[in-house]
Amino acid sequence: MNQPTKIDREIRWGIIGTGKIAHKFAEDLLRTPQGRLYAVASRTTDKATTFARQYKAEVAYGSYEHIIEDKQVDILYIATPHPFHFEWTLKGLQHGKAVLCEKPMGMDAVQVQRLTDEAQKQGLFLMEGLWTRFIPVFQKALEALHSGQIGEPLLIRADFGFKGDGNLKSRIYNKSLGGGSLLDIGIYPLYLSLLVLGMPSKVQASARFTTTGVDSYCGMLLDYPSGAKANLESTLEADTPIEAYIYGSKGKLKLHSRFHHPEQCTLTLEEGSQKIIEMAYSGNGYTHEIEEVHQCLRCGKTESDLLPLSVSLKLAKIMDQVKAAIGLNYSTES
Repeated sequence: MNQPTKIDREIRWGIIGTGKIAHKFAEDLLRTPQGRLYAVASRTTDKATTFARQYKAEVAYGSYEHIIEDKQVDILYIATPHPFHFEWTLKGLQHGKAVLCEKPMGMDAVQVQRLTDEAQKQGLFLMEGLWTRFIPVFQKALEALHSGQIGEPLLIRADFGFKGDGNLKSRIYNKSLGGGSLLDIGIYPLYLSLLVLGMPSKVQASARFTTTGVDSYCGMLLDYPSGAKANLESTLEADTPIEAYIYGSKGKLKLHSRFHHPEQCTLTLEEGSQKIIEMAYSGNGYTHEIEEVHQCLRCGKTESDLLPLSVSLKLAKIMDQVKAAIGLNYSTES
């Protein structure tokens, strides 16, 4: 294993992929001290050049191969469609780059384990881009839970749904691009349940599928050794509240919409007292995730204490169980 090094200067980012999420991330990178966008790569030079000009990057590449070979890049942000996360994260690590990979980090637990092993072998930083973990209100909600304010967690209810445009040629319906509600948005309720209740002892799920072979609706019921349960949903069929409720033996906690990047949560205790926590997130919400990465790189860490690779691996294993329960398979899976 190579020894990790601390970066005590401005951190130079490279972005692979120029889709919608890459734009939001780049906007927030401009707002964040200690780092800057140095290079961007797209499938075409024109797209890369336009993106680079918009976000003040020095270099634009018309191929992903060139950016991972650029020795000036300290860390890559992988913003490609889901099935390509594994390939370019692995190649980035093998070329000596730290990596922040958008969720899901791999299409299955085998891929996530492989990436974890490679990062540890290379002594390089790797983190899954679950920005939720670093949103200020979300952190405050976890603090309230862990301090026992609502007692023992007994039940989680969480939903994430939006009505897709019905264009079966778009990415969210395209199986070869990792489409479907589970990978795109169902991961957020599952992540919340993992943070609060840990690994489930039983996973049940049912789904509806599109003609393209991806899930347009996924309902999940998770059981835990403590007796607690999580009732979770994701859908591309309808606009749902996108709220999360955590019920405990002494009270409940509500993460207001959109619960995966909330600016408000409400803590209600059995005796009737209620506390509302309100905190705005910075920019598009990615600045907090970026700042965590910067802190880790400055300290020479290979993973985040708040979002360690072990959590990403557990999440991938739960996702695999849900996919097995609903009969969802992707051709790119290992």
